[in-house]
Amino acid sequence: MGMGLRNGFLLILSCVVTLSLSVLGRPATFLEDFRITWSDSHIRQIDGGRAIELVLDQNSGCGFASKRQYLFGRVSMKIKLIPGDSAGTVTAFYMNSVTDAVRDELDFEFLGNRTGQPYTVQTNIYAHGKGDREQRVNLWFDPAADFHTYSIMWNHHQIVFYIDEVPIRVYKNNEARNIPYPKLQPMGVYSTLWEADDWATRGGLEKIDWTKAPFLAYYKDFDIEGCPVPGPVNCATNSRNWWEGTAYQALNAMEAKRYRWVRMNHVIYDYCTDKSRYPVTPPECMSII
Repeated sequence: MGMGLRNGFLLILSCVVTLSLSVLGRPATFLEDFRITWSDSHIRQIDGGRAIELVLDQNSGCGFASKRQYLFGRVSMKIKLIPGDSAGTVTAFYMNSVTDAVRDELDFEFLGNRTGQPYTVQTNIYAHGKGDREQRVNLWFDPAADFHTYSIMWNHHQIVFYIDEVPIRVYKNNEARNIPYPKLQPMGVYSTLWEADDWATRGGLEKIDWTKAPFLAYYKDFDIEGCPVPGPVNCATNSRNWWEGTAYQALNAMEAKRYRWVRMNHVIYDYCTDKSRYPVTPPECMSII
C-alpha cells in the first residue's frame, strides 16, 4: 500500500473509532487490545480510551493494529467517510499476516473523490504472497452521510466482502485447482489513514484540494469474531464455529441476487477482465459463485 506524503498546507484527517470485540469481550481501553503502529503523536484516545482520533497532516499519517492475530472468522466496522471533496485521501481497513513475501492480506481501501462523484471502494486479496487482485466498486449510497457496516467474512470455504450485508466480492477456496487460498497464517486487523494523491483518485489525476481541509471521517462498532492466535489450539479447525456453518459456505439465494446486482451495476474495475494486465484470465476468476 502506498503511503507517500506530500508537502502542502496543513491537512488534518480525523477518525473516531469505537471498539468492541464480541468474542473476547469489550475492551476497557483502546490500548488493551490494540497498539499504535505508526506515529503515536497523531493518535489521540478519547472517551476514556473507548474511541481514538487519528490525524494525518503534512508531517505524517498514522495507524494502529490489533495486538493479537486471528485465523478465520468475521471482522467488521461501521464507518462514516469524509464528506465533500476527499480526492487524494485513502481510508483503509484490512487484515494482514505480516509475513512479507508469503503474506496473506484482505483489503478494504476507500478512495477519496471529487465532490459530486461516487465514492470508490477498492478490495484486494493476497494469498501466499500473490496479490494484484484488485476490484473497484462505486458505492450506490453516500458513505459520508451516515455510518455503514463494512465486513470481511473468512472461513475454509470462501472470503466475502460485505457492505451492509450486501456481498460485493467473493473469493472461493479453489485449492483443489492449485489456486492459493489463505488458511494457514493468522492475520492481524489494521487501520491506516494517509494521503495518496499520486494514485488514489482517477489514477492520481485528481489531487487533494487543501482548501477543503480539515477532512473528517468516523469509525465505530469495531468488531472481531474469530480464533485468536495465540489461543485455543483447535479453534481454527473447529467445524462448530458459527462462521464455518453450512449457511456461510456459499452465498444464499438473496445474497447471490444482491451480489449479481452489484456486479452488473457498480463494478468499475475487475482485474479478471483486464486483458492488458492478464491476457490469459486468472484461473480463480473462472470459479462459479
